[in-house]
Amino acid sequence: MAIELGKMLVKSGKITEDQLNKALELQKSTNGKLGEILVRIGAIEDENIISEFVGKQLNIGALRLTDIDLNPDVVKLIPQDIARKFNVVAVSKISKSLIVAISDPNNIYVLDAIKFITGCNIQPVISPESVIQKAIDTYYDDRGALDTIIKEIDEELEIVDTSDDLPEEQDLQAQVQDKPLVKLVDSIIADAIRLGASDIHFECYEKRIRVRYRVDGTLHEKAPIPFKYRAAIVSRMKIMADLDISERRLPQDGRIKIKMGERTVDLRVSVLPTIYGEKVVMRILDPRSLMVDLTKLGFPSLALKNFTKAINLPYGMILVTGPTGSGKTTTLYSALKTLNTPDVNIMTAEDPVEFNFDGINQVLVRSNIGLTFAAALRSFLRQDPDIIMVGEIRDGETADIAIKAALTGHLVFSTLHTNDAPSTINRLVDMGVPIYLVAASTKLIMAQRMVKKICSYCKKEEKITPEIMDMLQLSSEQLKDIKIFKGTGCNECNGTGYQGRTGIFEVMPISSTIEKMIVGGASTAEIRHQAIKEGMLTLRMAAIEKLKQGLTSVEQVIAQSSGED
Repeated sequence: MAIELGKMLVKSGKITEDQLNKALELQKSTNGKLGEILVRIGAIEDENIISEFVGKQLNIGALRLTDIDLNPDVVKLIPQDIARKFNVVAVSKISKSLIVAISDPNNIYVLDAIKFITGCNIQPVISPESVIQKAIDTYYDDRGALDTIIKEIDEELEIVDTSDDLPEEQDLQAQVQDKPLVKLVDSIIADAIRLGASDIHFECYEKRIRVRYRVDGTLHEKAPIPFKYRAAIVSRMKIMADLDISERRLPQDGRIKIKMGERTVDLRVSVLPTIYGEKVVMRILDPRSLMVDLTKLGFPSLALKNFTKAINLPYGMILVTGPTGSGKTTTLYSALKTLNTPDVNIMTAEDPVEFNFDGINQVLVRSNIGLTFAAALRSFLRQDPDIIMVGEIRDGETADIAIKAALTGHLVFSTLHTNDAPSTINRLVDMGVPIYLVAASTKLIMAQRMVKKICSYCKKEEKITPEIMDMLQLSSEQLKDIKIFKGTGCNECNGTGYQGRTGIFEVMPISSTIEKMIVGGASTAEIRHQAIKEGMLTLRMAAIEKLKQGLTSVEQVIAQSSGED
């Protein structure tokens, strides 16, 4: 069916043959829907177009939910858990006929279930999954649903507030398997995934529990949960991650694999003892949120040209730097995806392996048993590799092996935690790598950050004040003919004014001039000055370019490019 849909879209001129082939190739590694992938890679801007074509295939109607207001009473004819689980929403009711928007009209079971629940004859119309999810978020009250679940737990479980003494293991075993508690934990996880969160934080304090989601890089506090449930909820999460619920003194790490609709999502779980209980952080690894297309990451044209040229070199070292959460892994995965062909042997050492790719040999580093980055890298060199990725250069030994691999005919990718591209040179030298080897092996260094994108639904022009000019350190002449914007907050962006993120990049190719300067012991400032002269945009310059394009706000430019010289 996916190929038929693709052919229809090509025939109608909506996409090109190359875009279809690219999407089909990406579909193999992500198992996503073709339509969603086409939207994600930018081949199609309006996801409603996909629904209309699928509707034609199946001979049913397509509906643009964003163009109509729904009746809340009609919407709630379908219970919230059914609506969320199967991504359906009731649109209108005429006599005994109920029009239902659904993203997968082939699911006869769901339609039959809704018919049984509502007692109506069901007429399906197709609509994009993300649009239906937004409608569900708008018309159903999550706080009320959570209150209902907590009330069920109160009625069915005898959990008392044991502020000083935690329940015994045998008590917890019974509590954590109880249906309302399972439902509560599942609803927290599902809600976070639905909102596009990257992490869930479950934290215990002296008299309260706090649940927070990290969305677009910022933590948002969710509805509070009664303190007396802390031990049972943490234990439920531990059981899901196959961890020891009796161990409350030591940190533990595990994984959870869950299914949401048709897609599988991995959760990386970290449990840490604190003075008032255990803190649990779940990193959400959703293949659908991974954008492995270099052209869609936000590179300016020259930076993309330089980066693409470097990753196609036969040997050398390419370093991507930046703090945790700056998108380094996504950039490296995008580069490897571009290079992943049958005639190339690609090997990676990662901690952890965040996403799996067909055709790439990925190794999970386990330092506790001696499988360090350095040990993995040493073994790779006996595996006839063409391209090697080392998740992170943490010590001199790893740096030394990586650089020697780059000098002996291998293309090596890795990451470092440095503030900008030029200062990476000194970081490697501080690790004990001779400066002449750094100069000879390194072909490109890139620093990156992520900035939030202004929500397109509530985007408003902002007046340029003297305070803004001072914050940006730009003159009125430099800001002449430039419009700046900010988001005022709306339902689409959950009141934040932002929706999604894009990258800002400081791409520094090691030219022959810069190589000579490194060998000659030039300072970081001198190397930066030369790189700018050769066309490099600093992180600050790159952020200001995003501001000029109307993609981000003044606050984001300041937040992500502060501290530069």
